[in-house]
Amino acid sequence: MAAHKTELILTLGLIVFMVIIMLLIKKSIRKFSFVRAIEINRRKVIFNLCYFVIYVISGIILAIIWGIQFKDFTVFISSVLAVLGIGFFAQWSILSSLTSCMILFFYHPVRIGHRIRIIDKDYNWIGEVKNITAFYFFIKTDNGEYISLPNSLVMQKGIQILEEEEQKELSLEDDIEPASNE
Repeated sequence: MAAHKTELILTLGLIVFMVIIMLLIKKSIRKFSFVRAIEINRRKVIFNLCYFVIYVISGIILAIIWGIQFKDFTVFISSVLAVLGIGFFAQWSILSSLTSCMILFFYHPVRIGHRIRIIDKDYNWIGEVKNITAFYFFIKTDNGEYISLPNSLVMQKGIQILEEEEQKELSLEDDIEPASNE
């Protein structure tokens, strides 16, 4: 009975600690996103990813608190990782897009509403960033096309953020038509 009492107290302590950590992370992400002017949908994706990591770590700690034998635990974890490894190998783009989403959120200077040029030898995409989700980067080009690119592809391509002067120059170049020789 005393062992269960200790486990219950440790479980309650873990839950309190987890809630405090989640509140601190939530406050930090809100502050960071306010300073960097990051829109709310991108912030929600980051919240969900952080909460998922906290839940997984808490679940592992909870399993240890309740006395799951290390041998059994390692067999369980290795089985889960094997299944996840096969699944992620088959769907590597999902993992790379989620990782790219985190990088785009915290470190990339492109924001929703920016006019950008994607530097690619095959395509000349110039347009406005409309949305950045967990998996895709959406652009409306100057030609009126809506393009969705996987976040992992956005990380691989060069992106030029156009300043107002460059935007005007590009617009003027597009508006000027060659004179006809009639």
